[in-house]
Amino acid sequence: MENWNLIQIITIYALPVLFAITVHEAAHGYAARHFGDRTAEMMGRLSLNPIRHIDLVGTILIPALALTLGGFLFGWAKPVPVDYRNLRHPKQDMLWVAAAGPASNLAMAIAWALLFKFAMHMDQSNAFFDPLVYMARAGVQINVVIMVLNLLPIPPLDGGRILVSLLPPRAAWQVARIEPYGMIILVLMIVTHVMSAIMLPIIQLMFHFLT
Repeated sequence: MENWNLIQIITIYALPVLFAITVHEAAHGYAARHFGDRTAEMMGRLSLNPIRHIDLVGTILIPALALTLGGFLFGWAKPVPVDYRNLRHPKQDMLWVAAAGPASNLAMAIAWALLFKFAMHMDQSNAFFDPLVYMARAGVQINVVIMVLNLLPIPPLDGGRILVSLLPPRAAWQVARIEPYGMIILVLMIVTHVMSAIMLPIIQLMFHFLT
Protein backbone atom coordinates (compact mmCIF):
# COMPACT_ATOMS: atom_id res chain seq x y z
CA MET A 1 0.00 0.00 0.00
CA GLU A 2 3.04 2.27 0.13
CA ASN A 3 2.32 3.53 -3.39
CA TRP A 4 -1.37 4.19 -2.75
CA ASN A 5 -2.72 7.70 -2.35
CA LEU A 6 -4.72 8.88 0.65
CA ILE A 7 -8.12 8.39 -1.04
CA GLN A 8 -7.29 4.76 -1.84
CA ILE A 9 -6.13 4.08 1.73
CA ILE A 10 -9.25 5.68 3.25
CA THR A 11 -11.44 3.67 0.86
CA ILE A 12 -9.81 0.44 2.02
CA TYR A 13 -10.06 1.28 5.74
CA ALA A 14 -13.44 3.06 5.83
CA LEU A 15 -15.70 -0.01 5.93
CA PRO A 16 -13.63 -2.01 8.47
CA VAL A 17 -13.32 1.02 10.77
CA LEU A 18 -17.04 1.80 10.55
CA PHE A 19 -18.12 -1.76 11.33
CA ALA A 20 -15.49 -2.34 14.03
CA ILE A 21 -16.52 0.70 16.03
CA THR A 22 -20.29 0.68 15.56
CA VAL A 23 -20.83 -3.07 16.04
CA HIS A 24 -18.71 -2.85 19.19
CA GLU A 25 -21.07 -0.24 20.65
CA ALA A 26 -24.22 -2.02 19.49
CA ALA A 27 -22.99 -5.22 21.17
CA HIS A 28 -22.93 -3.42 24.53
CA GLY A 29 -26.55 -2.35 24.00
CA TYR A 30 -27.78 -5.80 23.05
CA ALA A 31 -25.96 -7.38 25.99
CA ALA A 32 -27.40 -4.78 28.38
CA ARG A 33 -30.93 -5.48 27.13
CA HIS A 34 -30.37 -9.21 27.61
CA PHE A 35 -29.44 -8.60 31.25
CA GLY A 36 -32.34 -6.24 31.95
CA ASP A 37 -31.34 -2.69 30.95
CA ARG A 38 -33.38 -1.23 28.06
CA THR A 39 -31.85 2.27 28.17
CA ALA A 40 -30.17 1.98 24.77
CA GLU A 41 -33.36 0.61 23.21
CA MET A 42 -35.50 3.45 24.63
CA MET A 43 -33.01 6.04 23.32
CA GLY A 44 -32.96 4.54 19.82
CA ARG A 45 -29.36 3.36 20.12
CA LEU A 46 -30.03 -0.38 19.99
CA SER A 47 -29.21 -0.61 16.31
CA LEU A 48 -26.58 -1.84 13.87
CA ASN A 49 -27.16 1.28 11.78
CA PRO A 50 -23.72 2.99 11.79
CA ILE A 51 -25.29 6.45 11.47
CA ARG A 52 -26.73 6.15 14.99
CA HIS A 53 -23.30 5.45 16.48
CA ILE A 54 -20.97 7.70 14.45
CA ASP A 55 -19.02 10.29 16.39
CA LEU A 56 -17.64 12.97 14.07
CA VAL A 57 -14.33 13.16 15.91
CA GLY A 58 -13.81 9.58 17.08
CA THR A 59 -15.24 7.66 14.12
CA ILE A 60 -14.11 9.90 11.26
CA LEU A 61 -11.57 12.60 12.13
CA ILE A 62 -9.19 10.69 14.45
CA PRO A 63 -8.93 7.52 12.28
CA ALA A 64 -8.46 9.69 9.16
CA LEU A 65 -5.67 11.68 10.85
CA ALA A 66 -4.03 8.48 12.07
CA LEU A 67 -4.04 7.06 8.54
CA THR A 68 -2.73 10.32 7.11
CA LEU A 69 0.05 10.81 9.66
CA GLY A 70 0.88 7.14 10.06
CA GLY A 71 0.20 7.14 13.78
CA PHE A 72 -1.50 4.72 16.14
CA LEU A 73 -4.78 3.81 14.42
CA PHE A 74 -7.70 3.96 16.80
CA GLY A 75 -11.09 5.61 17.20
CA TRP A 76 -14.40 5.44 18.98
CA ALA A 77 -18.14 5.80 18.47
CA LYS A 78 -20.79 7.43 20.63
CA PRO A 79 -20.96 5.25 23.75
CA VAL A 80 -24.18 3.28 23.96
CA PRO A 81 -25.97 4.36 27.18
CA VAL A 82 -26.11 1.63 29.80
CA ASP A 83 -27.66 2.10 33.24
CA TYR A 84 -26.02 -0.63 35.31
CA ARG A 85 -28.58 -0.12 38.08
CA ASN A 86 -31.19 -1.69 35.79
CA LEU A 87 -29.24 -4.93 35.35
CA ARG A 88 -30.65 -7.91 37.24
CA HIS A 89 -27.32 -8.47 39.00
CA PRO A 90 -25.45 -5.19 38.42
CA LYS A 91 -21.94 -6.16 39.54
CA GLN A 92 -21.91 -9.59 37.90
CA ASP A 93 -23.78 -8.59 34.74
CA MET A 94 -21.47 -5.58 34.21
CA LEU A 95 -18.76 -8.05 33.21
CA TRP A 96 -20.79 -9.51 30.34
CA VAL A 97 -22.07 -6.14 29.12
CA ALA A 98 -18.51 -4.77 29.08
CA ALA A 99 -17.07 -7.91 27.47
CA ALA A 100 -19.64 -7.88 24.66
CA GLY A 101 -17.81 -5.09 22.82
CA PRO A 102 -14.35 -6.72 22.64
CA ALA A 103 -16.03 -10.09 21.93
CA SER A 104 -17.73 -8.56 18.89
CA ASN A 105 -14.35 -7.28 17.66
CA LEU A 106 -12.85 -10.76 18.04
CA ALA A 107 -15.73 -12.22 16.03
CA MET A 108 -15.26 -9.58 13.31
CA ALA A 109 -11.49 -10.14 13.25
CA ILE A 110 -12.10 -13.86 12.65
CA ALA A 111 -14.63 -13.07 9.91
CA TRP A 112 -12.20 -10.70 8.15
CA ALA A 113 -9.44 -13.34 8.52
CA LEU A 114 -11.65 -15.90 6.79
CA LEU A 115 -12.32 -13.39 4.01
CA PHE A 116 -8.56 -12.83 3.75
CA LYS A 117 -7.97 -16.59 3.36
CA PHE A 118 -10.67 -16.71 0.67
CA ALA A 119 -9.18 -13.74 -1.19
CA MET A 120 -5.71 -15.28 -1.17
CA HIS A 121 -7.07 -18.17 -3.25
CA MET A 122 -8.41 -15.82 -5.93
CA ASP A 123 -6.71 -15.27 -9.26
CA GLN A 124 -4.30 -12.36 -8.69
CA SER A 125 -5.23 -10.91 -12.07
CA ASN A 126 -8.79 -10.42 -10.78
CA ALA A 127 -9.56 -6.71 -10.34
CA PHE A 128 -10.97 -7.39 -6.86
CA PHE A 129 -7.89 -9.26 -5.61
CA ASP A 130 -5.85 -6.36 -4.20
CA PRO A 131 -8.77 -4.35 -2.70
CA LEU A 132 -10.24 -7.47 -1.06
CA VAL A 133 -6.92 -8.66 0.37
CA TYR A 134 -6.01 -5.25 1.75
CA MET A 135 -9.50 -4.58 3.13
CA ALA A 136 -9.59 -7.97 4.85
CA ARG A 137 -6.14 -7.37 6.39
CA ALA A 138 -7.29 -3.92 7.52
CA GLY A 139 -10.40 -5.50 9.07
CA VAL A 140 -8.31 -7.94 11.09
CA GLN A 141 -5.86 -5.22 12.14
CA ILE A 142 -8.48 -2.69 13.24
CA ASN A 143 -10.60 -5.16 15.18
CA VAL A 144 -7.59 -6.61 16.98
CA VAL A 145 -6.39 -3.10 17.91
CA ILE A 146 -9.82 -2.05 19.21
CA MET A 147 -10.25 -5.31 21.13
CA VAL A 148 -6.83 -5.15 22.81
CA LEU A 149 -7.17 -1.42 23.54
CA ASN A 150 -10.57 -1.86 25.16
CA LEU A 151 -9.38 -4.75 27.31
CA LEU A 152 -6.79 -2.58 29.06
CA PRO A 153 -7.86 -2.55 32.75
CA ILE A 154 -8.43 1.20 32.90
CA PRO A 155 -11.91 2.64 33.47
CA PRO A 156 -13.88 3.69 31.46
CA LEU A 157 -12.51 1.11 28.99
CA ASP A 158 -14.27 -2.25 28.91
CA GLY A 159 -11.30 -3.90 30.60
CA GLY A 160 -11.68 -1.47 33.49
CA ARG A 161 -15.35 -2.34 33.90
CA ILE A 162 -14.54 -6.05 33.73
CA LEU A 163 -11.93 -5.54 36.46
CA VAL A 164 -14.43 -3.66 38.63
CA SER A 165 -16.89 -6.51 38.19
CA LEU A 166 -14.34 -9.12 39.26
CA LEU A 167 -12.81 -7.34 42.25
CA PRO A 168 -14.21 -7.39 45.82
CA PRO A 169 -16.42 -4.36 46.58
CA ARG A 170 -13.79 -2.23 48.35
CA ALA A 171 -11.11 -2.78 45.69
CA ALA A 172 -13.71 -2.34 42.91
CA TRP A 173 -14.70 1.04 44.35
CA GLN A 174 -11.05 2.16 44.38
CA VAL A 175 -10.58 1.18 40.72
CA ALA A 176 -13.89 2.81 39.72
CA ARG A 177 -12.64 6.13 41.14
CA ILE A 178 -10.05 6.25 38.32
CA GLU A 179 -12.76 6.61 35.63
CA PRO A 180 -12.82 10.48 35.46
CA TYR A 181 -9.08 10.41 34.73
CA GLY A 182 -9.14 7.42 32.36
CA MET A 183 -8.86 9.39 29.11
CA ILE A 184 -5.99 11.49 30.50
CA ILE A 185 -4.15 8.29 31.43
CA LEU A 186 -4.71 6.87 27.94
CA VAL A 187 -3.45 10.03 26.22
CA LEU A 188 -0.33 10.04 28.40
CA MET A 189 0.26 6.37 27.60
CA ILE A 190 0.03 7.11 23.86
CA VAL A 191 2.28 10.20 24.01
CA THR A 192 4.93 8.41 26.08
CA HIS A 193 4.75 5.29 23.83
CA VAL A 194 3.83 3.12 26.80
CA MET A 195 0.66 2.15 24.94
CA SER A 196 2.65 0.85 21.96
CA ALA A 197 5.04 -1.06 24.20
CA ILE A 198 2.14 -2.84 25.91
CA MET A 199 -0.15 -3.40 22.93
CA LEU A 200 2.08 -4.01 19.90
CA PRO A 201 3.42 -7.45 20.93
CA ILE A 202 -0.13 -8.67 21.66
CA ILE A 203 -1.52 -7.15 18.45
CA GLN A 204 1.27 -8.60 16.30
CA LEU A 205 0.84 -12.05 17.83
CA MET A 206 -2.94 -12.06 17.29
CA PHE A 207 -2.66 -10.60 13.78
CA HIS A 208 -0.09 -13.25 12.81
CA PHE A 209 -2.26 -16.02 14.27
CA LEU A 210 -5.44 -14.85 12.53
CA THR A 211 -3.92 -14.18 9.10
